[in-house]
Amino acid sequence: MKLYIKYMVSIRCKMVVKSELEKMGIDYKTLELGFVETCNDLNTSQITKLKKTLLKSGLELMDDKKAVLIEKIKKVIIEMVHYSDELPKIKYSDYISEKLGQDYTHLAKIFSEVKGITIEHYIIAHKIERVKELLLYEELNLTQISYILNYSSVSHLSQQFKKVTGLTPSFFKQLKSKKRIALENI
Repeated sequence: MKLYIKYMVSIRCKMVVKSELEKMGIDYKTLELGFVETCNDLNTSQITKLKKTLLKSGLELMDDKKAVLIEKIKKVIIEMVHYSDELPKIKYSDYISEKLGQDYTHLAKIFSEVKGITIEHYIIAHKIERVKELLLYEELNLTQISYILNYSSVSHLSQQFKKVTGLTPSFFKQLKSKKRIALENI
């Protein structure tokens, strides 16, 4: 049985879900960002208990097909931006469409309807958070970061960074309180 979990966007979230499943004695085949596949179907009582338990951790078990699709889109984007060494060299629309096996226009329409922003803006928000993260590590310079995140130039990255954050990447790097946004809040 596949269960889709909203706000499950980090490795820490996966650890929480794994712990809760083990506490409830629920065996699973797969545990990935955004979903878990159990070995057996769960009864209504187990589903209700799991919903309540996950809510305490800020996670939500989903039933709605649109919500499930949105979470799948978000999962693809989060994995693409935050958990891959380099972003794909193809158009993001083609990449997302290919990963989910659905027409991008359909995905974009539903995403915008439900989230109130475009997939493009969602990707940009995540790319900027990734830039912040890489700037904080101080292991890569802006040229390397722009290459990894498929920006056409350092100038393009800097302009987009300033548009989203109101700060230049250089100024952000100098800040003492370097605030980042949790992935689930983007």
